[in-house]
Amino acid sequence: MRENGPDGVEALPGLVVDVPGAPAGCRRTLVERARWEWRPADGGDPAARAEEFLAAHGLPLYDLARPAPRHDLAGVCGAALHVSAAAGAALVGAPPGAANPAPALPEVVVVVYGHGPAAVRPGAPSGARWWRGDWAESWTPRQHAAAVAAVRAAIGRGDVYQVNVVGHAAARYAGDPLPALGRLAALPGARYGGTLTGAGWAIGCASPETLVELADGRLITRPIKGTRPATAAGRVELLASAKERAEHVMIVDLERNDLARVARTGSVRVDELFAVRRWCDLWQAESTVSAAVGDGLGLADLLRAVCPGGSVTGAPKLAALDRIATLEPVGRGASMGALGWVAPGRIDLGLTIRTAAVDADRVHVWAGGGITWGSDPDAEVAEAAAKTAPVRAALAGRG
Repeated sequence: MRENGPDGVEALPGLVVDVPGAPAGCRRTLVERARWEWRPADGGDPAARAEEFLAAHGLPLYDLARPAPRHDLAGVCGAALHVSAAAGAALVGAPPGAANPAPALPEVVVVVYGHGPAAVRPGAPSGARWWRGDWAESWTPRQHAAAVAAVRAAIGRGDVYQVNVVGHAAARYAGDPLPALGRLAALPGARYGGTLTGAGWAIGCASPETLVELADGRLITRPIKGTRPATAAGRVELLASAKERAEHVMIVDLERNDLARVARTGSVRVDELFAVRRWCDLWQAESTVSAAVGDGLGLADLLRAVCPGGSVTGAPKLAALDRIATLEPVGRGASMGALGWVAPGRIDLGLTIRTAAVDADRVHVWAGGGITWGSDPDAEVAEAAAKTAPVRAALAGRG
């Protein structure tokens, strides 16, 4: 575990903070005040420790039902929060799965920000041109298809209803990675476009998916399941697909149950079901589920309820996580977790799909999809490739 002030931790001081979910009006004046990082060897409950660290630095999140205080420009603004898929699994007592392919990455990060002088937008530093090598895949298409077949077999036995299977790829790089991660964050439809950096690592996110948001006393999640090419025919096909709708509804039901654990009794509702929206060159189906915040609900209990996100685990969640731990040869790292902003009265965490991470010399990407009884292994391999293609294009080697 590391607990630091701003010195020597945040990369490139004086630049605009681009954390997903950070208040747009504050981004040019945010200055790091304190940082806490957690890895499994540190022990303890990372959700409780994150909540305690935030409270100790002026961000009490023990009762999310309390109205938001007036924003004090002379005080603390809020905090970036990252919770990895492995940390989320630990919170619910599930196996963590394969090792993180980028061990420099913490599994939980909290960065507290205050306000300071206006910062500037980053540019590519002189002499630090970006070069990226060829991708090395964590598994072959045949191995990926075999994992899909194994999930179908588990469904046939009645072990699970759906499992999200994720693959990984890595490439060597040289130069400054931040402009490349910035290109990724700027992809069309990236509601959670942004970056988070630390000593020896960085995360770039282009996610369109809300894991959990707190707005006007309600908790909101927007699960995404169902993908087709962004053509007129692709939209018609997605809307007509019984398989995609069944896969989607399973996850909506799971998210309803997750919110119900921490919501006011009887307040969970589905506000929108199977709405088709665009991300880059793909159509995706999204629903909106909301619930009133339960009395006395704190951030730690909320994280235990929603992490890891149902749309990247499967149903039932614990059984799906057991299957994921046995099937995926490489850990999920920065992907399939949570990344966003927390402050009293305001939480906005995206699910880290369409996400890349860098360590000292490699850039990492992940992609996958939900597997049901109706899944075709070759089609699932093709869908994962379609999801990761815009991410890899944004990270292409150019200065």
